[in-house]
Amino acid sequence: MHEFDLIKNYFQKLSKKSISSLNLNDDVFFDKKKQIVVSVDTYIEGNHFIDFKKPDLVAKKIIRSSISDLISKGVQPKYYFISGSGNNESFSKKNLLKLTKSLKTEQKKYNIILSGGDTVFSNKLSFTITSIGFSKNIVYRNKAKLNDDIYVTGNLGDSFIGLLTLKNKIKLKKKLKEYFIKQYYEPKLALILVNKLQKFANTSIDISDGLLADLSKLINVQKLSYKIDLQKIPISQNLKKIIDEKKLSKIKLISNGDDYQILFTASRNKRRIIKMIAAKEKIKITNIGTIKKNIKKSLIVNEKNIEISLKNKGYLHKF
Repeated sequence: MHEFDLIKNYFQKLSKKSISSLNLNDDVFFDKKKQIVVSVDTYIEGNHFIDFKKPDLVAKKIIRSSISDLISKGVQPKYYFISGSGNNESFSKKNLLKLTKSLKTEQKKYNIILSGGDTVFSNKLSFTITSIGFSKNIVYRNKAKLNDDIYVTGNLGDSFIGLLTLKNKIKLKKKLKEYFIKQYYEPKLALILVNKLQKFANTSIDISDGLLADLSKLINVQKLSYKIDLQKIPISQNLKKIIDEKKLSKIKLISNGDDYQILFTASRNKRRIIKMIAAKEKIKITNIGTIKKNIKKSLIVNEKNIEISLKNKGYLHKF
């Protein structure tokens, strides 16, 4: 069973009396009256992170991927709660010192404060993080408009190469190997846009499951589709280099998630302000496509405007 079928068939009806739950079809809980925004994410060893050999890096990854939900809504994260399950080995004094030192660094970097949590003994290592922020409004999902431009921040695909490197599924030179592993553990969040996103974005989401999977989620209850230009999807020079050298498929590399960039749509009359903000804040924001009316089929095309067939459209949570 797919994650969204599970939510729709079993849990959605339990939240009907809560407008703030957003019908369990967004990244956050938003109480507009109390101006509170909440997101919850769970991370399991072997699934969301490979192992716990580097607790400091795991801490960076789970914190950043958690607060990216709020950032993609145009909300500054303020507090976080962390719950963990582990055993004597995973929660050794050495590991906990590395973990907490890294959390302290992340707190300073993103101006967030640890405010509670829970611990439990288990031979399966996992963490659950609840992130909280405050805002008068958010950028919702499913608010795209016909002919909206589609944008992404930063570059896509680096994190997936980092994962392949850690799994020894791709061989790279030392410098490139270090670069991609760093992108996997330390995604670059577009925090600089957090107080500006609501000025121009009609709808938004963070890219966690892959560009196409998250774009589909972004408009999943609207009678709309998308058209994406593969050539416009931004990638780093390092990724371009190994794509050329190893004859890899760009579309497959940018469809696997863990990028934690912001994916949003905006009306065409916002192009100028988006360009100005990108230049002023020195952040990469790329127009990669358009929201279309054809509800039956979304497209991704190459430089010749020919449709590209793609089996893997991102990470799927199946039960």
